[in-house]
Amino acid sequence: MPFASVRDIDIYHEVRGDGPRVLFISGTGSDLRRKPNVFDVPGIDRLTLCAYDHRLMGQSTITEHDLTMEDFADDALALLDHLGWDGCAVVGISFGGMVAQHVAAKLGPRLERLVLCCTSPGGEGGSSFPLQELAGLDADAYAETMLSLADNRRDAAWRAANPDKAGQLVEYYQTSARANRTDPVRRAAQNRQFAARAGHDAWDLLPTITAPTLICGGRYDDIAPGARAHAMLERLPDATLQEFDGGHLFFMEDPTAWPTMMDFLLAD
Repeated sequence: MPFASVRDIDIYHEVRGDGPRVLFISGTGSDLRRKPNVFDVPGIDRLTLCAYDHRLMGQSTITEHDLTMEDFADDALALLDHLGWDGCAVVGISFGGMVAQHVAAKLGPRLERLVLCCTSPGGEGGSSFPLQELAGLDADAYAETMLSLADNRRDAAWRAANPDKAGQLVEYYQTSARANRTDPVRRAAQNRQFAARAGHDAWDLLPTITAPTLICGGRYDDIAPGARAHAMLERLPDATLQEFDGGHLFFMEDPTAWPTMMDFLLAD
């Protein structure tokens, strides 16, 4: 079974493909059993990609103590050591982008490239929307709130004009939420992830990350607004910014997003 026993946990992970090594760090509430996931991206097998479930999530260990972003970063670093990867690129999505900033600072010269998607630096660079404020909502209310937060174009008129798409998205957010709300153990676990997220601050770390970095965001994202991406752009020594036609899930909405990221990751 693809578990790595590291630190105080067992991390569920999968490694597939053949190409440059890339560690993929997923977002809040993620679970590799939920489809589609990153391994379903067309052409992703051109990378040797490792994706994993964070502690508290999916099939990884649920711990019961309070956590910081440093803990999540140290889990990722321990997984890399378990794999024997002395160097790799890192891709972080949303919460995973926050973790990735801490990972990148710790990796130093082992970091080959960095992609930060729909995320924020915290500190003086500003934070993403405080998702912990939604922790008390049931799955249906959470899904309705996330629908418009994730893409500010989705008002009542948009929903009336796109009922099928709206229904699919609501179901997507409901499915994500129910897994962590119907089980009190998992609900408490996600609240601990929210708490770590609320304490994220990598602002002073960004100038130390010298690897080539691609910052990606959706133009209509109210969870990680564009101002956060621009703040990181000014702070990172070797960064470029690409904005896409979409919201927080722009990589599922704009067909140019993953090809752009792949080109960056496969560049010499």
